[in-house]
Amino acid sequence: MPWRNNPEPYWVIVSEIMLQQTQVDRVRPKFQAFIEAFPTIAILARAPLARVLELWSGLGYNRRAKFLWLAAQKVVAEYGGVLPQTVKELTMLPGIGENTAGAIMAYAYNQPVVFVETNVRTVYFHHFFTMASEVTDKELREVVAATLDSEHPREWYWALMDYGSHLKKTAGGRLSQSRHYKKQSPLKGSLREMRGRIVKSLTKGPLDTEALRSSVLADDRFEPALQNLLAEGMLERRGDKVSLTDHSVTHHNID
Repeated sequence: MPWRNNPEPYWVIVSEIMLQQTQVDRVRPKFQAFIEAFPTIAILARAPLARVLELWSGLGYNRRAKFLWLAAQKVVAEYGGVLPQTVKELTMLPGIGENTAGAIMAYAYNQPVVFVETNVRTVYFHHFFTMASEVTDKELREVVAATLDSEHPREWYWALMDYGSHLKKTAGGRLSQSRHYKKQSPLKGSLREMRGRIVKSLTKGPLDTEALRSSVLADDRFEPALQNLLAEGMLERRGDKVSLTDHSVTHHNID
């Protein structure tokens, strides 16, 4: 995992947002391509959103790409291009919740901050909550805080991630015990699937609505998916053409 070999703040925030609801094996090649295209947070902030979405396409949940892009702009504008070093400031960035902020603090800055995600839940449910039918994240965080290796938090959480992944494969995740965990809905047949098809199709260039409908094999999900993407600013309409936002802006001038 390249973000472990080089846990500098920019690499960590990119990897953490990519890893939200996406498996490591799918993230790894996308991460490499993304970092090659946008090697610094300042370059990402100046890039057209369309270019960001092109490189993100295939990971799903494309709003994460826009949040990361907006976060980069905020970091450059308000923090001089240096990622904040407190949970409070990190959670003020688009797309960054408390747990993602905690992960960034642990991995980028080696700070003993408590955070919860699926692998953490898996490990602690397996060892500390075997008889519980329902566990809140507040209860879980208390046990994480009591057992956290405060001298080596980065390595400790890395080990926890790997152990959680191992338990999922060998002992089951038992995430149904969590009051807060929500199982990801199936992609097939979902509005999310159609949104992904639309974005992927438009990475090749603008299309008129009928051509776009044909390219994504449109069904009754097409219109709501298209309208949602337009409303979110992911797409724009110029005349009879639909494109990724800022698709016409060249990205070859980015230094």
